[in-house]
Amino acid sequence: MKKQHIICLALATGTILLGSCNDFLNENPDNRTQIDTPEKVRQVLVSAYPENSYFVMAEYMSDNVDEYQNPRTDVSLDEYYRWKDATQTNNDSPDRLWRTYYASIANANEALKAIDKLGGPKTELLALCRGEALLCRAYAHFMLANIFCMNYGMPNSNTDMGIYYMYDTDTRIGQVNPRGTVAEVYQKIAKDLEEGLPLVGDAHLKVPKFHFNKKAAYAFATRFYLFHEEWEKAVKYANECLGSSPQTLLRDWRSYQSMTRNIEAYTLKYVNTENKCNLLMQKAYTEAGLLFNNYSRGKKYAHGPYLDNNETMLAKNIWGEANYWDNGPFFYRVGATETYDITWRIPYLFQYTDPVAGTGYQSSIMPILTTDETLLNRAEAYIMLKKYDLAAADLTTWMQNIVNTNVVLTPTSIEAFYKPIDYSYSDDKKLQSTIKKHLHPKFAIDTEGSLQECMLQCVLGFKRIEQLQTGARWFDIKRYNITVMRRLINENGTPQELTDSLAPDDPRRAIQLPQDVRDAGVPMNPRNK
Repeated sequence: MKKQHIICLALATGTILLGSCNDFLNENPDNRTQIDTPEKVRQVLVSAYPENSYFVMAEYMSDNVDEYQNPRTDVSLDEYYRWKDATQTNNDSPDRLWRTYYASIANANEALKAIDKLGGPKTELLALCRGEALLCRAYAHFMLANIFCMNYGMPNSNTDMGIYYMYDTDTRIGQVNPRGTVAEVYQKIAKDLEEGLPLVGDAHLKVPKFHFNKKAAYAFATRFYLFHEEWEKAVKYANECLGSSPQTLLRDWRSYQSMTRNIEAYTLKYVNTENKCNLLMQKAYTEAGLLFNNYSRGKKYAHGPYLDNNETMLAKNIWGEANYWDNGPFFYRVGATETYDITWRIPYLFQYTDPVAGTGYQSSIMPILTTDETLLNRAEAYIMLKKYDLAAADLTTWMQNIVNTNVVLTPTSIEAFYKPIDYSYSDDKKLQSTIKKHLHPKFAIDTEGSLQECMLQCVLGFKRIEQLQTGARWFDIKRYNITVMRRLINENGTPQELTDSLAPDDPRRAIQLPQDVRDAGVPMNPRNK
């Protein structure tokens, strides 16, 4: 049904998204599940969250992986790593992301439509559900825009193609909707967000960490306004989320000291819903737990010792010789010469459909919004506002929470540490790297070597460590227009040759739309010839 609609959702207007588009569109509306009570509205919002994850695709597109000389890959991973338009379909591919986010939006819209039919948000439950539905709609469009569009940045966003902002359940046949611009999409997200935030609460949530609870909503607002370059609003909502004692809400890295160090214990602890830091969780069908842990699958492209020792967790950093509370990365060896540096964060789960035959689906649980990210987002906003002392205080709080140090950061100490460091790829072959990358955002920042730029290097480095192997680094690469180099690592574990690069403003930073969407007549993302 390529020509039916650009979204081509497998919709069922209850709490499931199973049957085909044809089944739904051909069904008599009177026979569909009727969402005619506040409780049914609450139930439909269970399906207003994505079932697939960007973690794998975004991580392999980022600078958190190098290429190794082994055959452990597949076509999808090759395409992500090379920023090629996807030709494969699987649980982590762009077409699944397109569908899962639009399916989430359709269910949010179904809830909103039902609330209107019930007379509007006239009861506490309906008001809470309306707030949650608006947040779900805003978040899904935000992720679609950041995956399938160029990064927000004026004036380009006034002309860069956006994604269709869907206000209904889109069951109309033969319609191709306009993409609009990135700026228009962000305006609509902001409208949903501002309308939904005052309504969001926790009272109606049976499993709060898998829904937009109040703190998760504020964390998303912080991220959105940071991306939208509204620094004051980013700070405002971070304050609402973190309160007066953010250190009490961060991940309890110290507790790892008393744990047996193994993959199951570490990963399940990381995603435990009892952790105060985990604000919004997601259950997803994904290979992330397999690819990012100590399994050989997918290790042709990986986070290895060279990256770790020069750019990420084990690189010389501002805290000196201090150790990570969780003992840092796990070193996974494959064969005689290959070693990879793993962070045990995303669990590998398997959902059996036939236990006897041993068949089923790979899945995982992952944190989508956390207090740790929100704290660093606030620090970044403070830096853009040139409130450097406040930024340094947040950076100190994060640092002392993740490593065993009493060092207190100040704007002066941050500038003194980062300014002398060479930028990555400064050598003739553009292979060698450090914790610094050239930054080329669309918004204005001070010159390289300035206090502001040094502090941005610090916060982006901290965020890279905080979000390693979650895909989030890709979005900072887009926001700051950071060049990514593709390096082949030799048997000695050092870069051998440059094989590709992604320059600032390269149109491949916007993932190509799924093939069937393009076949339906939707304009594709441009590519350089």
